[in-house]
Amino acid sequence: MTEKENLLRVYRHEEPGWVPLFSMMPPKPGDPPPTMIYACPAFMNEWQHDGGRDIWGVRYIGAESVNGATIPAPGEYMFEDICDWRDYVHKPDISGFDWEKIAADELKNIDRENTAVVLALNTLYFHALVGLMGFENAFYAMAEDPEEVEALFDYVGSFYEEVLLKCLPAYKPDAVAFIEDVASAKAPFMSPDMYRELLKPYYDRYLKHVRERGIIITHHNCGKCESLIDDWLDLGISVWDPAQTMNDLVGIKKKYGDKLTMCGCWDSTGPVSFDTATEDFVRSEVRRVIDTFAPGGGFCFTGSILVRPGDEKAAQRRSWIRDEYEKYGRTWYQKH
Repeated sequence: MTEKENLLRVYRHEEPGWVPLFSMMPPKPGDPPPTMIYACPAFMNEWQHDGGRDIWGVRYIGAESVNGATIPAPGEYMFEDICDWRDYVHKPDISGFDWEKIAADELKNIDRENTAVVLALNTLYFHALVGLMGFENAFYAMAEDPEEVEALFDYVGSFYEEVLLKCLPAYKPDAVAFIEDVASAKAPFMSPDMYRELLKPYYDRYLKHVRERGIIITHHNCGKCESLIDDWLDLGISVWDPAQTMNDLVGIKKKYGDKLTMCGCWDSTGPVSFDTATEDFVRSEVRRVIDTFAPGGGFCFTGSILVRPGDEKAAQRRSWIRDEYEKYGRTWYQKH
């Protein structure tokens, strides 16, 4: 069985041969073939580069506070009044795109026998709104003028759906990732009612195209978002990453069982990330997380750590995590 098939078994809620290794990050030169990669047409991804702009024109900059990831340039809003969005937001012209070539060029070095391809179109609904007008203005708009927010979501959503429908036959993905962070470390950014009224209908419209084709749907959502899981299941989502530890992950596994695969369940900013962490402690944490979440399947391990710049011991801790995963996680189901 290949790494890809083992991962897809977990995504399909079947029993795997070993605990799969999940990572959102692309492989580095010299790394073994990844279990999975995220794929997305390049024009949808320019925002990921420092100084790049997303498809709506929002400029992004690198931020040391988030380990070099990019965020919308602070204060550079496209507009501040939601009623002005039509003057600034315009769909890119994709009428002449050769989608088969776009997909072939991106996937030309991917071994599809061993690596799962997950289509992940970024900068979706809530992200787009916040990028265009900033958090504060976006929240005011959602509370005070939901009709205009819905009009914007309808407009950008029709474009997202157009791109999705072009990409599905071209990329032939093993799964589709729906990437939309809507929570802080303490709670969702909006009430459950607002989520269901303003966001969920557009998510449903987008993901309907994936459900109709029987393709696995994964969902990236950081923060404490466990109150939304029932809504995800309504949408056909069956895999969640990164399943962060501010959620009641043990309770979630007990409640949802094989309905929801969790990728993560790992504290990337906790004691394992500290430069004082010992080898015994790091390895014991790998075993503890696997022992807790591997029973019954529905779990993918990820052992990333977020560290301060200049942490000279970080590479060593990462090597302990990976080595213990190889020794323990890859034989766990055989032994249990």
